Amino acid sequence: MSIVKINVLTVPAEQRELLEQRFAARAGAVENSDGFEWFELLRPLEGTDEYLVYTRWRSEDDFQAWMNGPRKAAHEGRGEAGGEAGGEGGGERPKPAATGSTLWSFEVVQQAAPKP
Repeated sequence: MSIVKINVLTVPAEQRELLEQRFAARAGAVENSDGFEWFELLRPLEGTDEYLVYTRWRSEDDFQAWMNGPRKAAHEGRGEAGGEAGGEGGGERPKPAATGSTLWSFEVVQQAAPKP
């Protein structure tokens, strides 16, 4: 079964819009990666300043290949930290919108989909 990676990003209120804009501008940065299955950016509704970046992968090897290939190149080129995507490109590196990041890893052991 698949694996799930959840990047927990601590984002101050004044940086939320910037973070969401950067993810919106990522233009398929992960969708074309081998083994990629799903992505969601989850905005907190109450009680926390932490966004969740949910990705699901066919295997740990596929995730690691993305981390060490396309993701690494994109983040080095754009100066992002904490798992963010996007950036203004060129010139000085933009400041990260997140002030902290933690990566959670899970193995999918059960799943269900809506009935047709």
